[in-house]
Amino acid sequence: MFITTRSVFRPSTRLSTLAQRSRRWYSTNTVDPPPASGHLTSVASSQLLRSTRETALRTPGLTWTDEGDSGPVRSMVGGRETRKMNMYQAIRDALSIALAKDDTAVVFGEDVAFGGVFRCTMGLAEEFGRERVFNTPLTEQGIAGFGIGIASMGHTAIAEIQFADYIFPAFDQIVNEAAKYRYRAGGQFSIGGLTIRTPTMAVGHGGLYHSQSPEGFFVGASGLKIVIPRSPIQCKGLLLASIRDPNPVLFMEPKILYRSAVEQVPIDDFALPLSRAEILSPGSDLTLLSWGTPIYHCESALSILRSPPTSLEPLIPASLRSAKVELIDLRTILPWDVETVVESVKKTRRLVVVHEAGYTGGVGGEIAAEVQKRAFLRLEAPVKRITGWDVPAALQFEKFHMPDAIRILDGIIETLTY
Repeated sequence: MFITTRSVFRPSTRLSTLAQRSRRWYSTNTVDPPPASGHLTSVASSQLLRSTRETALRTPGLTWTDEGDSGPVRSMVGGRETRKMNMYQAIRDALSIALAKDDTAVVFGEDVAFGGVFRCTMGLAEEFGRERVFNTPLTEQGIAGFGIGIASMGHTAIAEIQFADYIFPAFDQIVNEAAKYRYRAGGQFSIGGLTIRTPTMAVGHGGLYHSQSPEGFFVGASGLKIVIPRSPIQCKGLLLASIRDPNPVLFMEPKILYRSAVEQVPIDDFALPLSRAEILSPGSDLTLLSWGTPIYHCESALSILRSPPTSLEPLIPASLRSAKVELIDLRTILPWDVETVVESVKKTRRLVVVHEAGYTGGVGGEIAAEVQKRAFLRLEAPVKRITGWDVPAALQFEKFHMPDAIRILDGIIETLTY
């Protein structure tokens, strides 16, 4: 009753003209929309993953530890089998081998007897007994302290901290006890049988307490090793090497890769070397160094550099698209492979370091300082660090907190044109 035909809104001539112009502008727009999947490659389609038996068995640095041999290793691949695994399945496989071959090995942590939050210990309690695979109370300092104690008694202790974000209550036990144990004993006693597994890095929606990368907090702990794998093969080989290493090891697993990274993984017992970086793609113009999840962002950045989408072509100089970038996975964060990195930088004369942890106090700062000390006169540009921002891990803005492919690409271009 309050509305009549006279009250119907009719746009003014000016508004109609603007609308028509807007429609004409959109209709003549020649820029193609981005593909539904975006321009970035996904982890699943990464060329860094070994999807065939042949490439898996010929993983650089892989050594076999055959049944019944505690020390000797062999490099033969004939007759070896592989199985398609994601990263959590590769971890479960490594833990199963460790428990089967070492009667002193035990696996413990919050909910591990049920399979764990990420299913890495699924079925191990049923296979090896609940006296060897068991749950602990919700106490990170207690888990680390128990691991130190049982390792000091000669056991192989494989502890799990449910999330790396919650490792800080165990910081004193790890840094003041585990790392210093052999030094304090003058070499008479050791807890080299201690390995602490923990999921780390961003997951896409983890926020303040489930997306942190705390590896930098432990870098000053002499006597401790820190390992971060990028894929199922790397995870299995590095985890078995960590479990058998005569030093306590903090083994940090990028949680977003648990299911997204899939490879053909050898089913036999094998190891990959600790404190040895891997050159994933050789180059001569710039060294790009990272570890864990950002390795795949680096791969995407290099793909865009070589073949930019139409929308980015004006921003990427044509002269840089043929740049040869050497991509290196550091793998072991402490002690890191100084020789491989420095030799690469002396060749390329430029270095870009990428990690998810914040800029201040991040591992990249230590790497930059060491490289500039050893290769200062060879550098043609300052060492570039591309990291998470110096703020708490974001929740709905987590994508903007991470060093993604575009930020990495921008850093590469800046360094190449310095």
